[in-house]
Amino acid sequence: MKDLHGRVVNSVEQSRFAFGKELQLHVMEIRPITPFRSPSDFEETMQEAISNMQEFLQRKYHANLLGTGMHPLLRLEETAIWPHRHRQIYEAYGKIFNLKRQGWLNIQSFQLNLPYSNQESGILLHNTLANVCAYLPAITASSPLCEGKFGGFADNRLSFYMQNQKEVPSVTGDVVPEYVSSFGEYVKEVIGKYSSDLAAAGADQLILGKEWVNSRGVIFRFDRRALEIRVMDEQECVKSDVALSCFIRALLRGLAKKNDEALPHATLVKNYNSTVADGLEAKVQHPRGKTARQVCRYFLRTAMENATETEKKYMLVIQKRIDHGNLSEIIRKRVQSKAQRTDFVEAIISVYAKLAKSLMDNQPYV
Repeated sequence: MKDLHGRVVNSVEQSRFAFGKELQLHVMEIRPITPFRSPSDFEETMQEAISNMQEFLQRKYHANLLGTGMHPLLRLEETAIWPHRHRQIYEAYGKIFNLKRQGWLNIQSFQLNLPYSNQESGILLHNTLANVCAYLPAITASSPLCEGKFGGFADNRLSFYMQNQKEVPSVTGDVVPEYVSSFGEYVKEVIGKYSSDLAAAGADQLILGKEWVNSRGVIFRFDRRALEIRVMDEQECVKSDVALSCFIRALLRGLAKKNDEALPHATLVKNYNSTVADGLEAKVQHPRGKTARQVCRYFLRTAMENATETEKKYMLVIQKRIDHGNLSEIIRKRVQSKAQRTDFVEAIISVYAKLAKSLMDNQPYV
């Protein structure tokens, strides 16, 4: 950041995008300056950012960017908390939670913000997303490895994420958001609850009594009039992230027309936990299927029926993930295959080198 800006800062803005630093020392956030006008604008803007950063890293440090939800070999002692601006936020977290563990330091996610126009549309979107986010990990998981070993979950990032704030469980809740009927109820029952619990644990309310502290899989961002989805692992390239955004936007349009019956929150939580553990093969309770794969196929059909022509061009990425396995499953298979012929760590490096190339070429790995 110092080499980009001339001094250490948390964010460096360029024409259409910004590079930013958050908690993890080794993770770079890339975000747009303004909301995207179209899927192609999304893809072009973010790929330009990736290319610019990659060129800089290669020239200055002989280093590469890498996507996916977790670095496959990184050990916690090899990274740390960003020690510069905003460190008071991380220090406030550190007084309550153990930040030097999985679920804090080695995670990367694709955060999608969807706008709402008023309370009615915002509440409807929130509650619909609760019914969707329980199954998204089946498609978006990309974190099979942790510290050079296969984890026991299809989505290991989320398995750690679900436990990283166990000292104050109301901050994360069940990850799947609770249904609410108004902004007032949300502020009182969700934000008010975890803010009170954090205060009881000794947290600084001026720092942590905020809406963005909420760690559920979908949260209101009242400051930008949007719902933010947090359950998706970062993918291998920008095109794949764009495909996910197109899929979700088209799916939400379709579900609004179908008016499907909402499942009980407890059922959604059970389905979510199964999906994080077993991915597309997870057994779920849903009127459209008995496995996460079957539910996701229903979602894809609904999305295709309601997608724009531009959005439809990206749906093949989603279809391949549903038919042939999410990125986490594909990585696991490729590493296992290569490990039969070479050292396990070398097999990991070989596969992730191709994933790094996928990021640069903006081509899905699968």
